[in-house]
Amino acid sequence: MTKPLKLAVVGHTNVGKTSLLRTLLRDRSFGEVSHRPSTTRHVEGARLSVDGTPLLELYDTPGLEDAIALLEHLERLDRPGERLDGPARIARFLEGSEARQRFEQEAKVLRQLLASDAGLYVIDAREPVLAKYRDELAVLALCGRPLLPVLNFVASGSHREDDWRAALARLGLHALVRFDSVAPPLDGEQRLYDSLALLLERARPQLQRLVDDHQAQRRLRLEAGSRLIAELLLDAAACRRSVPAQETALEAATERLRQQVRDREQRCVEALLRLYAFDDGAAATGELPLLGGRWGDDLFNPETLRQLGVRLGGGMAAGAAAGAGLDLLVGGLTLGAAAALGAIAGGAWQTVGHYGERLLGKLKGQRELTVDDAILRLLALRQCQLLQALDARGHAAFEAVRVETPEERQWREGKLPPELSRARAHPEWSSLNTGAELEQAERQAEVAQLAKQFLPAQ
Repeated sequence: MTKPLKLAVVGHTNVGKTSLLRTLLRDRSFGEVSHRPSTTRHVEGARLSVDGTPLLELYDTPGLEDAIALLEHLERLDRPGERLDGPARIARFLEGSEARQRFEQEAKVLRQLLASDAGLYVIDAREPVLAKYRDELAVLALCGRPLLPVLNFVASGSHREDDWRAALARLGLHALVRFDSVAPPLDGEQRLYDSLALLLERARPQLQRLVDDHQAQRRLRLEAGSRLIAELLLDAAACRRSVPAQETALEAATERLRQQVRDREQRCVEALLRLYAFDDGAAATGELPLLGGRWGDDLFNPETLRQLGVRLGGGMAAGAAAGAGLDLLVGGLTLGAAAALGAIAGGAWQTVGHYGERLLGKLKGQRELTVDDAILRLLALRQCQLLQALDARGHAAFEAVRVETPEERQWREGKLPPELSRARAHPEWSSLNTGAELEQAERQAEVAQLAKQFLPAQ
């Protein structure tokens, strides 16, 4: 079996070594991240595997603190008549007392680099190119291991990438990679592993396997996230409440429904965060606007009539004649709507169920409150915004993702997807309603179809 590739993550103190590892591992709990220097005091390792096969071992190391003095010390280690090469000079240093005292932290870094196949030299690209960094690279080069510089924090507007590229080229380090641990590019890992493969050709197959697995896992997360959004929207679209027509009752019911939908959106947010291995505090959504709700006559939704026609057959026609009489009971519906209501009545009495209960409520003067179309569009926009942000977010990020309400025109206008229009006629599809039937094959098919709309183009 091929041994896993070993990489030592090295560099100055407080340049983001642990942050880089958190993002590569997708593990916010790895190590300790702080703005204080020298936070990492010991070597800590982690392993990346695919299908149970370990492919890569990553080792976080303490920050180099005094490379200038260490390089001067190393240059004095040659005995008269000797000209030690780099690894021999490092070995002699590690055997001496200074490696256990003054340069204890640097010795830990060098031991790990010697035990590794290569090193990732992490650079805070916002920092100026100082002599201490050049001396760090000179010390690390003595280990005789390939080094790949990683330019961190290049998403910052104050980075000095051009200065670093020029300085590294003068040191003979022409292969480097840009990888911001807070906001990594979508192809960041592929570029990093491709660059490593140039330095370690024998490791190319296992690095490519990591790249392929990363891409497959990303696609699976996007598909699962899109389905979570589709479930939320179907829950909201199919939700309905039968409410007395009095003004105070209507206002109270509208507020309760708004809070229920808000809670349901928050559950979707938390599920998306778990999917991407972030904790619950990593995102914050604003309040839903307080709209008036939607008072829809979905008893006459074409999907409702289709469902009733399938279930009730001839009862529909038998009830249609009663439509004009029912018109007086429901407060002045149009003749066509009243006839349809009569048709529903003619069959509904035969099978009392969702439709019979709704009809009885309408005959008693109640109204049906549902979620406004604009709110459905807003939920979709906000959750898609969050999904895209999490897909591009590194696990070293500290600040919460802010999911804001988009421009008003975006969510107040436009046609709803047909899946949501159909859901209006299926209160049994919403987990917010009593008697929900969430495993119905038809509902599952609508969720799957709706979820496709939220996937980014490949």
